Amino acid sequence: VQLQACGGGLVQAGGSLRLSCAASGRTFENIVRGWFRQAPGKEREFVAAIRWDGGSTYYANSVKGRFTISTDTISKDNAKNTVFLHMSNLKPEDTAVYYCAARRYYSGSYYSKSEYDYWGQGTLVTVSS
Repeated sequence: VQLQACGGGLVQAGGSLRLSCAASGRTFENIVRGWFRQAPGKEREFVAAIRWDGGSTYYANSVKGRFTISTDTISKDNAKNTVFLHMSNLKPEDTAVYYCAARRYYSGSYYSKSEYDYWGQGTLVTVSS
């Protein structure tokens, strides 16, 4: 499975961005998709996740109410392709490289980066004050 993230850029505080993560390959295996971020000098941290079986969502406390994770529709061949991260009211502390990720199982913690099987290359989001 390959994940390709895009949509990062430079935005002023209070602004919005939408990140996209497109999957290719054995996408039917990606039943949970997530976003993580890593700021300079910090650990990679969980941002949001979504289950494909009904769309339950999970968020880090720091982004609740400002970020929304969503998916496109499932195609006829059960391909689970694109996940979006809508980010609004951005703050300078949201500056980071954002990574999309996917996992093959529902069990376990959606908040832990070690539970994800596939990773995209990351896209940089810079929020200026």
